[in-house]
Parts: sequence; structure tokens; C-alpha cells
Amino acid sequence: MIATPHDCPGPGRVVVAGASMGGLRAAEQLRAAGWTGAITVVGDEPHMPYNRPPLSKDVLAGAAPFESLAFTPRASTADVEWRLGTSVTAARLAERVVVLDDGTELPFDGLVVATGMRPRRLRCTGPTGPGSGRHTVRTLADARALRDELTRPGVRVVVVGAGFIGCEVAATAKGLGVADITVVDPEPLPMLRPLGELLARSLHRRHEERGVRFALGVGVARFEGEDRVTGVVLSDGSVLPSDVVVESVGSIANTEWLDGNGLDLTDGVLTDGHLRVGGHPHVVAVGDVARFPNARYDGVPRRVEHWSIPTDTAKHAAKTLMAHLAGTQAKAAPFAPLPTFWSDQHEFRLQSFGAPALGTADVRVLDGDPEGDVLVGYHADDRLVGVVALGGRAATTGAARYRAQLLAQPALTS
Repeated sequence: MIATPHDCPGPGRVVVAGASMGGLRAAEQLRAAGWTGAITVVGDEPHMPYNRPPLSKDVLAGAAPFESLAFTPRASTADVEWRLGTSVTAARLAERVVVLDDGTELPFDGLVVATGMRPRRLRCTGPTGPGSGRHTVRTLADARALRDELTRPGVRVVVVGAGFIGCEVAATAKGLGVADITVVDPEPLPMLRPLGELLARSLHRRHEERGVRFALGVGVARFEGEDRVTGVVLSDGSVLPSDVVVESVGSIANTEWLDGNGLDLTDGVLTDGHLRVGGHPHVVAVGDVARFPNARYDGVPRRVEHWSIPTDTAKHAAKTLMAHLAGTQAKAAPFAPLPTFWSDQHEFRLQSFGAPALGTADVRVLDGDPEGDVLVGYHADDRLVGVVALGGRAATTGAARYRAQLLAQPALTS
């Protein structure tokens, strides 16, 4: 069936595909940019947009109810239509139509791609599905299900993946009293790629001092057990007995619904420097599904899975789309955000500004000591491209002082 083109008065309709933080920010920023027409936001979860970072920490620890995670939409979006519990399954961009999972064809004048990511799963033999003991952490339902398992007496936990989520889950599990927890990763150190060796070694030591074990330089060969996991067999033949496995092995962009439109969907949705998608001026992308060139650095298109990116991309993309819909030229400079992330693990925090992953070949201690609170700078061609603090409040405050310096640097591309 075909939906009524415009369910509320205005110059047309913008469809936002994805109802997480990026979708909410896109709707808010469209209103801020002057769009007075209809906005329809479509999302597959039954919940209004909520904050995801606490899922692997406060929610998993039982310290934060869902109500504390839900974002409060701006008053300007009170007339936005939310179609929750509904997926976008296809799009015909040239015709300006998206297809929903119930067969509805929803026409649009402008489209915001905000469908985000989903957890990558291990392709190993062994138990799968609900009740198997295998978990991911992406949604509220994921966090609730995992918490129920972690609070069982004597539970044995294996976390596969020593990235942000894996390390956070391991730390939270320790805080819940889990004694038997091992983190597995094929890299030689946790969070090596985003942080470089110096901080990765410091992070490794801090986790081990708090009772987290690591199996590094190995992968997972298979899972033991029939209906439920009883052990994790590693690539070196060793076996880790386990009742619960947390798979934190990266993400997959939710882009299948865009197949058939001639887009580059190699890793997310490729955009230009103004977040326009594939030569379609009426389509923009926001959030971690967008693979965009950052004029602040080298202009190479990359996805960025940091908390600040949905808001940053939404601000720029809304102006880009609004200019097209209004028949004017976008006046903004090419998109050049300063990525920001933090990660709370045990009682310490990682705080970052910039793009440290671009400078892991040249890491310099700016303040402190890796044995305690430390602030390090990351450089590419002798240019500071990022800072990361590890430790307590003093270290993270030190990182914030470099934010203005990083922002003041001129963009490398235009």
C-alpha cells in the first residue's frame, strides 16, 4: 500500500530512516534549520531514542533505569511522527520512496539515512540463539538480558573482543562480583588500534590488577555445548569454561535496505564532504552509518562510532538537506568535526578529543605517567591530531584543555 504523501501541512515530507540518537538529532536540526514540513522518523526498536553508552556500564550494573536513558526531544519536534517497531526494508531513491516492513511505501522529498549499526556475530560452530548464553550489547533488551546472566552466582564469563564495549563489560562484570572473567582478542593488547601501544599496555595492566584475565593473540575456534555454551575453544586449542559469552567483535552497518541504488555501501554509506549520499542531493546520512571525509584531517572517508558524531553529523546534514529543499546553495564549509569519546572502566576513565587512531605511530606523553594518571598526544606528520587521558578527574580535565587547541588548527582539506 502507499501512504498518504503528507500527513500534516507543510511544504513536503522528510523521512528519517532510523530512530536512535542520530534520527532524533536529525529531526531536531531540521526544525532548527527551518524545515516546517512533515517529518516521519522510522525505527525498528519499540522505544523512543535513548542514550546507548550507559548500556555496558550503568544499565548492566543495575544503576540506571530506562527512564534515565531516554532523550527528551526538543519542543520543536512535538509534531514529528514516530513510527516505532517498524523497519525500512528498501528504498527507491530516484523515485523518492522508502518501503517499510509492512509493505507501506512512504514517499519523501528528503531522506535522512540514520539506520546505524548492529553487532557483528562470531561465525563459530556451537549453540546459538536465545538461551544459548551468547550475548551482544547494543540495545536496552541486550543489556537487560545480559545483566540477568551476570548476577547468577558463580557465573563464568568470556568476553570476546578487547575494544571499548568488551573492556567496559569486563569492568562492569567485575563490579557485579563476577570472579571468573576472561577477555579474548587476537590483538596482543586491549584497545591497541585506537590507543596505540603505550596506553594499551597501561589499560591491560589496570584490568589485570582488578582481576580481569586476558587471552590475547588468539581467536575463537568454536563453542562447546549443545543448547547452551559450556566452553570457548580458542585458536591455540585451549578451552575456557564459560556459562556466558559476550561477543564484542565490531559492528555491521545497517545498509541492506539501500541496495539497488548504485551507492557505495562498502563500509556504511559513503557521503561527500557535506554528508550527501551518492550524488542524490535529497539524501543525507548521519551517525555512525555515515562514511564521510573529515576536512580536519586527511579527507579519507571513514565511519566514526563516537557519541558526539550523531549530533555533529545531524547539524551539518540538516543544513545541507534544507538548502537543497529550499532551492539554495549550502553555504557551510566542508564537514570537519572534532570526534570525542570517553570510556568508563572500573574507577578510571579514558577521555579523548580528536582522532588518536591517526597518530598511533607518534605518541608522546604530555603530562603524568602511564603508571598513574596520564595524558598523551597523538601526532601525524608532527601535527597534533588527538589527545587521550587515562586515569582520574585530573587527567580527564587535562585532556579537555587541549580541545580548544585541536579545534583551532586549520583544516587540512577544503
